[in-house]
Amino acid sequence: MADNCCVSQNDNFICGVVEGFYGRPWTTEQRKDLFQKLKKWGVGCYVYAPKDDYKHRAYWRDLYTVEEAEQLGGLISAARDCGVTLYYALSPGLDMTYSSQKEIATLKRKLDQVAQCGCKAFALLFDDIEPDMSPADKEVFQSFAHAQVSITNEIFQHLGQPKFLVCPTQYCSARAVPNVQNSDYLNTLGSKLAPQIDIMWTGQKVISRSLTTESIREITEVLRRPPVIWDNLHANDYDQKRVFLGPYQGRSPDLISQLRGVLTNPNCEYGANFVAIHTLAQWSKCTSDPPLITHDNESMKLETESDEEGIIDLPENIYHSRRALRIAIKEWIPEFRRQKQAHGPIIKPQPTISIMSPVAIPLASFNTCMATSTTTITTSTSTAPLSLSTTNNVESISSATVNGSPTNVLQTAVAVTLNPPLVIMNSLVSESKVISEPMDCNMSPAPSPQSSDTAMNTDNGSSVSMQVETPSPSVDMVVDVIQDQKHSYERYDCELNYEFFYLYYYFFDIRDLTEEDLLLMCDLFYLPFEHGPQSVQYLTEFNWLKSNAYLVSNENLRKSKKKDSTDSKPEIEEWYERAKRMDELTEQVNELFQRLTFSANRELVHDLYPYVWDVRCVISLLNFYVKWLSEGHFPQSITNYTLGSYTWFSKGWKESFMSGDQEPWVFRGGLVADLQRLMPVDAGSDLFIYKPPDTPTNKMYNVRPYTFEDESAVYNICRCTCYTSIDDHSINKSDLPDLIPDRLVGSYLTFSPELCFVVEDNGTVIGYALAALNAKEFYQKLQVSWFPEMCSKYPLDNSTEEIQSASQEIINWFHSFDINQELPDSNALSQHQSVMTYATLPVNNDASVSKRLIICLLAALRANGSFGVHVPLRTKDQQTLEFYTKMGFMEISQGSNLNPGFTYVGRVF
Repeated sequence: MADNCCVSQNDNFICGVVEGFYGRPWTTEQRKDLFQKLKKWGVGCYVYAPKDDYKHRAYWRDLYTVEEAEQLGGLISAARDCGVTLYYALSPGLDMTYSSQKEIATLKRKLDQVAQCGCKAFALLFDDIEPDMSPADKEVFQSFAHAQVSITNEIFQHLGQPKFLVCPTQYCSARAVPNVQNSDYLNTLGSKLAPQIDIMWTGQKVISRSLTTESIREITEVLRRPPVIWDNLHANDYDQKRVFLGPYQGRSPDLISQLRGVLTNPNCEYGANFVAIHTLAQWSKCTSDPPLITHDNESMKLETESDEEGIIDLPENIYHSRRALRIAIKEWIPEFRRQKQAHGPIIKPQPTISIMSPVAIPLASFNTCMATSTTTITTSTSTAPLSLSTTNNVESISSATVNGSPTNVLQTAVAVTLNPPLVIMNSLVSESKVISEPMDCNMSPAPSPQSSDTAMNTDNGSSVSMQVETPSPSVDMVVDVIQDQKHSYERYDCELNYEFFYLYYYFFDIRDLTEEDLLLMCDLFYLPFEHGPQSVQYLTEFNWLKSNAYLVSNENLRKSKKKDSTDSKPEIEEWYERAKRMDELTEQVNELFQRLTFSANRELVHDLYPYVWDVRCVISLLNFYVKWLSEGHFPQSITNYTLGSYTWFSKGWKESFMSGDQEPWVFRGGLVADLQRLMPVDAGSDLFIYKPPDTPTNKMYNVRPYTFEDESAVYNICRCTCYTSIDDHSINKSDLPDLIPDRLVGSYLTFSPELCFVVEDNGTVIGYALAALNAKEFYQKLQVSWFPEMCSKYPLDNSTEEIQSASQEIINWFHSFDINQELPDSNALSQHQSVMTYATLPVNNDASVSKRLIICLLAALRANGSFGVHVPLRTKDQQTLEFYTKMGFMEISQGSNLNPGFTYVGRVF
């Protein structure tokens, strides 16, 4: 099938890509690369419609400068050379007065300029705007639809009736008022719009799980023409955690004869769209579905059974999504070996998600695919800790909490508010970069810019006069680098030394990415309404191991009672076999991560790395928890504490996720969020909020249970990190090297090793998190067994009576320990019965490591029936206090009158 991709089934069928997402646009270089691929794959349409490109939407009135016009002309020429029709789209609906002749003249002037650049196809987009007319328009037009029809028909005639697309304001069934059949808006468009103009449609939803024959017939009847599908199946601008690498599916090839065309509006990350576009191209050449498998139940069956036998032998005219995926992956492999430099990370829109009190879920106010009535631009990221009531869209809505209780996503209202734009973006100045410019947040119509006639050459060499914008001297028009608090868009890896990669491959045996690696990656980031088969395996394996962990605890109890018995029950052996399998699955993701990181195509690496890094972190976290469970340090009643109320396996959750009845942004975070929710830590969503490294690195931190061989490393970390938290500069470290570690960590390692964890960097321990299940009982044990030993090890020294050193203060503490001074007040202790401590070496530059280590500790405490933990801190140790605050801890108590220098922080989970 791949060899026949250049053979078109229907020359009149519009098929290709619409760059219509919110966020940073693609570069000119990337668009030209796309044209080459579209030519190779036999699809011939591209729509220029990046929502946040400077003069497409926010400043649609402004003419292009000479430099911008040259870039646009070059883009149009490149598309024409590849046999691709480039539709230039403009979105004037934010603030246009439809009845104003001046506004109409401005629109004509703008599109005339584009036509002079060689453009032969155009589009007007009226999506994602408020459906209200201005007072002046109400005096002229009968309705909003009449206003749009009037201006569209006039522009269509003015341009000489070229190829023309229009995107309506009611662009899907869910937005039709009151419904498709009875929508005055849609019926007006259908009856009044020039019949040669094609109308775009997204299906039953903004993001439609499937397209049915019945729904297409319905909209065709209303619009008096078959629609062009603006397909948001692979759009990801509504969710920071998701990218979609799965195949085109949920649309039967039988629909092709009933459609005018299909345009995919894919991922923000250009490099992530190979599979989406390639499989669309395959689909467009097919004529039917596999026998006995409809486009709806195909994905359902494959997800649950992962049965791909026989799909390779299907006739080429039959479209099967898993076969199409395999074919696309085979062609994708060489892309990773191309030597390309990166131009910085992708920033997607970051709306603030407010979690309100539970109510029936309304129709979500999202669009194609993100903003409401204002352009969405990059927003800054606060470094302050997030409260429980507000999060950025980096984890699932369902993992957020209201007053400490999980909120069912199906009972949660989602309010989306957009921060004011900080920068605007211009992709028509540089070949390889998106340039930023200052932007006035006032979206009212700007005065027409000064313009002048500039001579330009046409394709036949003649000269014509073209209107171009004359930049105002008071405005800084070009800035070479986009910067905010989170990222810099400078060229990455400018001096990329490819010899380094070859040497690294040689010495460390890092192989190129394989087809199986890419299949795994695609399954991990599949589609909006479906996890790939291998993703479901991760979910299933971990959930089974967690749900049946009591078997391991039972085994430990049985062996302790019958020491002469060495036989294991079959179910226990199965548990350990599946734990081993989970470890193997984790290693597969680690290998994928390593091979991706060292791929030669750095642009592609930068597009995919944040997602693969994130899912690897979460899967390794789950694998750690399984390893800890295998040691059996928990009660038989563990299931009572760890099941979780709202997970992939909760009643109705998976079915609701896969049904397509809800828009996919209702289930935020995708697979990563579903995996996170399986960790038994309620009210812990803030600990999963962290950003990936700015530059791809192969560094992998490993969290694991503490072993007695780690004692010296833990002691050393304590020595290196504690001298800022204790006023101990007078301690003679050579004479008393273990004094502070004995004070801060030794008791945990001795009396609570089952709740001690370390984090490694390439086999070297660089941090620890230690806890005791019940603080009061823990201190009572210390009084009996630990402090007598310490008193013997560190006898009182009364020789220095004038100034008591910090070391002597610690020694005195051992000799005069009072449990009542160490515990928080009774109210705080009842909610935070466990006690913990934490430290990592400064060499750790990954902020996520701290959160992951603490999550592991909290999950282990939860498995033992604890739901709250506290940390005693010296009140003057503001640095440590600030750290715990960032980790979601809150002050719960002050020290007693006998111990006034301490503050207690804690958190529930």
